[in-house]
Amino acid sequence: EVQLQASGGGLVQAGGSLRLSCAVSGLTFGNSAIAWFRQAPGKEREGIACIVSDNDDTVYSDSVKGRFTIASDNAKNTVYLQMSNLKPEDTAVYYCNAATSWKFLGSSRSSWGQGTQVTVSS
Repeated sequence: EVQLQASGGGLVQAGGSLRLSCAVSGLTFGNSAIAWFRQAPGKEREGIACIVSDNDDTVYSDSVKGRFTIASDNAKNTVYLQMSNLKPEDTAVYYCNAATSWKFLGSSRSSWGQGTQVTVSS
């Protein structure tokens, strides 16, 4: 069974930083794709970053590009999202998502973590 545990959320002032973690089990970590999604109140779930673990290729949404960085630690089976220069519009529940191929991220063939709340005050 694939399991993901997201952690690291909290309350931060605008311009501050947070690092989220996603601990992954049940997958061959070096041969998988992992993504971060977020969902703000009243808005649809948005994919913001992904990484292919075998070669560390990364992709970001325009809304976070240049501010957020996704990285993996294969020895710890953990993926991180380093968030800098946070803005109030970044306030959302952040979820990690994993699949055996990048093509399945966010689909019924992927697995989800429980989510962690990030709140950015102005």
